[in-house]
Parts: sequence; structure tokens; C-alpha cells
Amino acid sequence: MLMPKRVKWRKVMRGRMTGKALRGAEITSGEYALQAIEPGWITARQIEAARRAIVHRMKRHGKVWIRIFPDKPYTHRPPETRMGKGKGNVEYYVAVVKPGRIMFEISGLDHEESVEALKQASYKFPIKTKILVRGQEAGESA
Repeated sequence: MLMPKRVKWRKVMRGRMTGKALRGAEITSGEYALQAIEPGWITARQIEAARRAIVHRMKRHGKVWIRIFPDKPYTHRPPETRMGKGKGNVEYYVAVVKPGRIMFEISGLDHEESVEALKQASYKFPIKTKILVRGQEAGESA
């Protein structure tokens, strides 16, 4: 499971997810990419599930790039606990994903296999995504 080796601050505030992704919004390494359309928090478990789905569909061919990393700690209070007494403990880590962010890239497969692999990965996420192809305009989807 992905998580930071060490962090400067153990607990962080929730923050805002307004606007579009400034960085990581273009295909850099692969030929096909999975792009986020809406904002959300992606957990380390969801990233791992999507990675395994892609690798399973690729059948040990091609290459995968994971372009997001869960570095934000998610805290949670125990159930039936009264208010006060501070912030809860860190339960897991999430990646903050804004619209336009490229989450996965793959290469080394033909068109149908690539699209199917990324489609299987998109089912693992709680946000809407679209599949991009290198060379096509940003407005089009595969």
C-alpha cells in the first residue's frame, strides 16, 4: 500500500478542492491515460486496486505509470465518542485529485486492450474519469 515514509506534520486540515489541476494534467510518459473529471480524495487502497486491475488486464505486457500519490493523512474519530478531546487518529492516506489530473498512464498495448484496462481501473474510483490518447485533443475521449 502506498503511504509516505515520513511526514512533517502527522495530521493536516481537510483543505479545499476548488479549481482545476495546475500540474499533472498532460500525458508525459505513456500512450493512454486515465484522467479525473471531478474532484475527490482517492485512497491508497483504491489506487492499489486500480493498479492491480490494470496489470491483470495487461497480462504482463506494457508499462504502467501511477501519477498520483496518497500523501494526505485522513483522520477518523471512534464511533460513539463525545465531541471535544481533540482530533482523531490517522486511519489511512489519500491523494487529493482535482479535475484534469492524470492518474494512470499505460503504454505497450494495442488500442482495445489499453482502453479496456483503463476502463477496469476507472470502476475502482469514486469519481468520474475519462480515457485519453496521446496525440488527440484534450476535449476528445477514447
